[in-house]
Amino acid sequence: MATTDDVDAEADTYDRLVSRVTRLRNLGAAGEVLSWDQQTMMPPGGAPARARQLAAISAVEHDLFTDPETGNLIAAAEPETDDERALLREVGREYDRREAVPTALVEQTTARASEAMEAWRGAREASDFEQFAPHLEDLVELKREYAAHVDPDRDPYEVLFEEFEPCLPLERAEAVLTDVRDAIVPVVDKVRASDIDPSNPFGGSYDEDAQEALVRDVLDLLEYPWDRGRLDTAPHPFSMGTVFDARITTRFDPEDPVKSVFPTVHEFGHACYTLGLPEDDYGTPLGEARDLSVHESQSRLWENHVGRSRPFLARLRPLLEEHLGVAPAVDALYGWANRVDPDNRIRVKADELTYHLHIVLRYEIERDLIRGDLDVSEVPAVWNEKMDEYLGVTPENDAEGCLQDIHWSSGNFGYFPTYSLGSAMAAQVYEAASEGVGITDRAREGEFGPLREWLRENVHGHGKRLETNDLVREATGSRFTADAFTDYVTEKYRSLYQI
Repeated sequence: MATTDDVDAEADTYDRLVSRVTRLRNLGAAGEVLSWDQQTMMPPGGAPARARQLAAISAVEHDLFTDPETGNLIAAAEPETDDERALLREVGREYDRREAVPTALVEQTTARASEAMEAWRGAREASDFEQFAPHLEDLVELKREYAAHVDPDRDPYEVLFEEFEPCLPLERAEAVLTDVRDAIVPVVDKVRASDIDPSNPFGGSYDEDAQEALVRDVLDLLEYPWDRGRLDTAPHPFSMGTVFDARITTRFDPEDPVKSVFPTVHEFGHACYTLGLPEDDYGTPLGEARDLSVHESQSRLWENHVGRSRPFLARLRPLLEEHLGVAPAVDALYGWANRVDPDNRIRVKADELTYHLHIVLRYEIERDLIRGDLDVSEVPAVWNEKMDEYLGVTPENDAEGCLQDIHWSSGNFGYFPTYSLGSAMAAQVYEAASEGVGITDRAREGEFGPLREWLRENVHGHGKRLETNDLVREATGSRFTADAFTDYVTEKYRSLYQI
């Protein structure tokens, strides 16, 4: 029989583990703030010091997390509740991966990624892939080495994919991606053959200050809490933060303001998820977003299912008139906001359908890079070939081709599939929310609180208590599939293009 002292010791072990993890999470969050600053406000000359700062934080965090004491606490803890079992599962998974990787490799990779990000900026501005290629070669080798430490007997790309989606096997993810692609290609073909081609209701050039005022009002409409966030600009929009401070960035298109509005709404969706996490569990896996597929589902839900809807665009119209002096008819605005443009070469400007062909292209290239089936020097040519194959267009230069995304400069190989996985999940989650009494109808009419609360209760509030498929099943009643997405896009674009 366990004595009172034994019970206290077990409880103390679990509490000590939680305390240790929380301190490490706060250290990592400090590094994120430095990374956010680097991408938004840091003067270019600060790059060498920032690389060392981020490398030092990552090394200290890695050392502390992989210290044998962490493993001893994980082994000794005896969870009694579902929450405690979930926390131990997540910490144990992370410990096993981290413990296999030398601290020196983590520090080196972080430093090289910080340097590569600055090199990518310069190469992108100059539209010269050769400036970035040596940095990419280093990161590919470092990430291969990382994967070999985690599990030398498995596909290195699969190992890296698990950094972003640890709960869905790559084989399962590929099946969903295939379903998404197979649903999109025939619709795009029919759109190409359609006589309908929504015209651009905007003309001229729109000042960045006016567009910033516009998107700030859009965020007010969505009830973004400014006391827990901020808006900045970045070459590649992103969101970052905690339940107490979830910041977003955007960028502006001088000729098409909807291409500024939708990235803002997209990043709002990410921030909405972060802000909806349980505050009491901050600093532990129970207070963290599940993973990137789920995170992306929230941004795509707000961007596409809410933001591109007619009712939302009807509310955008007076804001366009106020800030930009243009007020297109709602039907014209809807057609343009949802126009399919296979000739577009830029992923972040892609329409809702062809977006996923951009993802397939990137997924195939990064997979082959990591597996050693493609040399870095071949990336520009292969990129152009695949873009011609999938979209029928060829980039005019490296800036609008293989240098357009920031992900590889951060060493984020395995990230891209989560975008399409998230889109499929968004449709499934939104369909389930639609079954609630008036929830999505009220959102379309400008009352977003009920939808936000439904998402908080059914998705955000779980943190990492549930693994991905279990979370989707809990929220929707069904396992994760692409069925809702394929039905949604087929019906929407059949109606818009009369196909």
